[in-house]
Amino acid sequence: MPTLLLLNGFRFFFYSNENNEPVDFHVIKGNCYGKIWHEPSVNIVYIEGINNKEAKDIEGFVFTYSERFKKNWYDHFNK
Repeated sequence: MPTLLLLNGFRFFFYSNENNEPVDFHVIKGNCYGKIWHEPSVNIVYIEGINNKEAKDIEGFVFTYSERFKKNWYDHFNK
């Protein structure tokens, strides 16, 4: 599970065995857990166990770092 970013207690990562799915990544912090598709467009699939402020923080991080996340995913899977 390569880590893409650690920021404000959130860990953004992807699973190494999910290269048959479109680009996606996960976020976790304590009991908070979520999944975000990156393609065909950035879309938060679900985020559970967080408050509204944390949801906004995650959304901001996703859009700020989305190209970095995507590049790391493609580099990891040699695509």
